[in-house]
Amino acid sequence: MSGDQQASAGRRLSRRHLLLGGAAAGIGAAGAVGINLATRARPTMVAEPLISKQTVPFYGVHQAGIETVPQSNATMIALDLFPGTDASALRRLMKILTSDAARLSQGGPALADSEPELSIVPARLTVTFGFGVGLVAAAGGTVPSWLRPLPAFEVDRLDPAWGDGDLLLQIAADDALTVAHATRMLLKDIRSFASVRWVQTGFRRSPGSVKPGTTMRNLFGQVDGTVNFVPGTPDFERLVWGAADNPGWMLGGTGFVLRRIAMDLDKWDQLDRAGREASVGRTLSNGAPLTGVQETDAPDFAAKTTSGFPVIPEFSHLRRARSENPDERILRRGYNYDDAPTGTSVSNSGLLFASFQADVDAQFVPIQRRIDALDLLNVWVTPIGSAVFAIPPGCAAGGYIGDTLF
Repeated sequence: MSGDQQASAGRRLSRRHLLLGGAAAGIGAAGAVGINLATRARPTMVAEPLISKQTVPFYGVHQAGIETVPQSNATMIALDLFPGTDASALRRLMKILTSDAARLSQGGPALADSEPELSIVPARLTVTFGFGVGLVAAAGGTVPSWLRPLPAFEVDRLDPAWGDGDLLLQIAADDALTVAHATRMLLKDIRSFASVRWVQTGFRRSPGSVKPGTTMRNLFGQVDGTVNFVPGTPDFERLVWGAADNPGWMLGGTGFVLRRIAMDLDKWDQLDRAGREASVGRTLSNGAPLTGVQETDAPDFAAKTTSGFPVIPEFSHLRRARSENPDERILRRGYNYDDAPTGTSVSNSGLLFASFQADVDAQFVPIQRRIDALDLLNVWVTPIGSAVFAIPPGCAAGGYIGDTLF
């Protein structure tokens, strides 16, 4: 080896030794200060309960999905019974549906579940059943006086595709896949008895995105449903679960109204913030009435501006929806919908306005009449669907939903 070759090899060896020596020195230093890299202690993590594993009891005096804190996803389905479906067939149907709904809500598979892996995430799944006038008549039961289409309102532009039905399913959970799977399993149970009339799917904020108890916002950005009943209170028991003038089979049940309300977001974009707040009667930032500071502040309808006009306008939605009669109140459980836009429109969105009340005629209809007569919000919203159902009571294990009717 020449002198030049020896020098080059020495340089390579020196660099290699330096690298290996540095690595060894690093390991030695770590050992010197007492750090055990393999067994170094990690901070203790407190495991939060998974929302996916949370369940809502299915059996009880009342059906689940009414007092339940609203879930983030909901699908509502109306079905038409096949001609000739009698009380005997309906009993079989409701027994099957009750069994599968109970299993799915607790994270178990339906009896003939072809994808049982999809049932292991209940995510607070609830299934609520409602009966239309056609089903009650087929069962031979007494029809509640209010179980019929709502009166005609001037603001309505109803599409029959979004109305009526013999049987209602409200399927809700905090996971969209859970809702989709439960929907498919239950529709498989029904397909020999009825056909789908309509399906409406809605959403709210996802779990954990806002503090528990936060009022939902609709797609206008407004808080929606500030004044609502609290389960377990006397008002809730009287105005949601109350007997009213309902037939005996409804004891423990309630009335249900679903209004599909189209919201013209494109037109709403043209309105300034002050105009938006005046039309609603509340601030957009936190939902406080225009006379208050916090969302829950009581509105002062007598307050005047310096010009002598009401601070909360007479035409505002807040003022029109509020009644001096404490019996004209309802439980709101609404969801947003956002369908694919068409043409040059940017949006095809709205609100699935769902409400529960013991007597639709005495509680819901007066509110809607006031809104119909004078509510500036009607410039931007249009009811395009309407349906009314009777929600039967819950049942005990071994029973089935509707067993008080048949």
